[in-house]
Amino acid sequence: MPLLEETEDPHTRRLDLTEVIKMAREQSPSYQQALTQLENRTWQYQNYKSNYLPQLTLHATLPDYTKSINPIVQPNGSIEFRKQHISTSYTELALSQNIGLTGGVISINSNLKRIDDFLLPSHLNGHSYSSTPAVITLNQPLFRHNSLKWDRKTEPLRFEEAKRNFWEEMERIAIRTSDLYFTQLQSQISFDIAQKNVANNDTLFKIAQTRFYNAKISVNELLQLELSLLNSRQSLEQAKLDIETSTIRLKSYLGITDDRPIRLATPDAIPQFEVDETFALKQAHENRSRMLGLKREEIEAERGLDWAEKDTGLNANLFLQYGLVQQSTDLTESYQDPSEQQRVSIGLSVPIMDWGRTKSRVGTARANLKYVKGNLEQQRASFDQDVYLQVKRFKMLREQMKLAQQANGLAERRFLGAKDRYLNGKIGFLDLNQASTERDSARRSYVSSLRNFWDSYYNIRLQTLYDFETNQPLIMPLPF
Repeated sequence: MPLLEETEDPHTRRLDLTEVIKMAREQSPSYQQALTQLENRTWQYQNYKSNYLPQLTLHATLPDYTKSINPIVQPNGSIEFRKQHISTSYTELALSQNIGLTGGVISINSNLKRIDDFLLPSHLNGHSYSSTPAVITLNQPLFRHNSLKWDRKTEPLRFEEAKRNFWEEMERIAIRTSDLYFTQLQSQISFDIAQKNVANNDTLFKIAQTRFYNAKISVNELLQLELSLLNSRQSLEQAKLDIETSTIRLKSYLGITDDRPIRLATPDAIPQFEVDETFALKQAHENRSRMLGLKREEIEAERGLDWAEKDTGLNANLFLQYGLVQQSTDLTESYQDPSEQQRVSIGLSVPIMDWGRTKSRVGTARANLKYVKGNLEQQRASFDQDVYLQVKRFKMLREQMKLAQQANGLAERRFLGAKDRYLNGKIGFLDLNQASTERDSARRSYVSSLRNFWDSYYNIRLQTLYDFETNQPLIMPLPF
């Protein structure tokens, strides 16, 4: 339909569907929210990976000063209150490493302690040192649930889900943007139609007035044309309100804050490609975050059963420690000829009578695993069905759009012919009015078919995370 360029604001921003979707994917609040969620998940993944890397920590107390009267254990074992005026300093360097395979922790520590006793006479050395040049410690739970082992299975999947969720969100943004785009476009076309109808009806009414004065038409036909003119003006006012409303909504979603008008192009150029149902389903299984989520949920259910079985039965903990220690009133001597320090401990925890608690926890976990597996199978079947139906819908809507395009062209040519015949007096007003109504209806139907097609186009990209135009997945490197 021709545009009324003479009434258009010179500052109008002209956009097509591709440009608007690109803007939404780069600057809209929805994009910023999706990006923030991805960044948050990325930092969580980095935190998970740090659990398997060595941790070096410095602990220090410089100093711990005390001047008080405290209960002190005497050499004979009795306790008496004595004055204390001391300062204790402590520093330790600890290197620890989680053992992902077993769930234990191994660490190497080195520390130095100093005590200053201010109550000793000045001629005596009032300070002493205790050093531990090195001590190796292994703390290993036995028979317990190993959370580090299960994290290795679930956290990479969770992070990959987050990445694919981000790219799926980009397609959801495209779907939402397309919906707002066509709402604006339909309002724009309705406004164009209303303007054109006002102009046409005004022209026809003036011609009819001349014919009426020449007694060529009846007063009834003249009144019909005048009523049509009034109705078209009323429709124009409604169209102005609709286009203003849709423009505000589109700008708000895109994050546009200026007051420049927007003029949208009709996306007539339809991408030409074929979509095979089997291939689309294969891509959906390989690319969609939901398939990773189904796998992760099953692993988490298995993890719950492992925890119920291992943390409610026999538990034991192995503690091994070997190191070197020394003490002296001189700092240098406190590191000379150190003595060995050894410690071995095995702790046991055996439930004897728990009134069925262990059995009920394990039974609940097994029932939950069974339920999860059954539910996941049903979700996989629904997922496959959704992909298959989306492909079928896409093909059907593409054919409908082609038919609507042909009907739009035919309706426009029919109206132009009817208008010429009416002006030549060969047909009446009712025939002309019918041709005008059919033209407007065909135009709106064509745009509606375009809207459905592009919605299906971006939905099939979302369902498969695959670009069938370029024949490549939509999974790309992270945007930061």
